[in-house]
Amino acid sequence: MTLNEVKIGNTVKVASINGEGAIRRRIMDMGITKGVEIYVRKVAPLGDPIELTVRGFELFLRKQDAKMIVVE
Repeated sequence: MTLNEVKIGNTVKVASINGEGAIRRRIMDMGITKGVEIYVRKVAPLGDPIELTVRGFELFLRKQDAKMIVVE
C-alpha cells in the first residue's frame, strides 16, 4: 500500500521510498525515511494535497509524491 491510499486518521510506518533523484531526496529531506511513523490528518477538498504529521511536524504532500512512499 502507498501513502496516498491511507485513510484519514490512520497512522502508518514507512517501508520504503520509490523513485529516484531529486524527488526522492526532497521527500527524505522532509523527514520521511524508512521506519518513521506518519499520521494522516486531512485531505484537501479536491483530494490534493494530503496533510500529514511526521516527527511532530505538520507537512503537506502532493498525492503524486505520496504514491512513491510504500507504507505498512
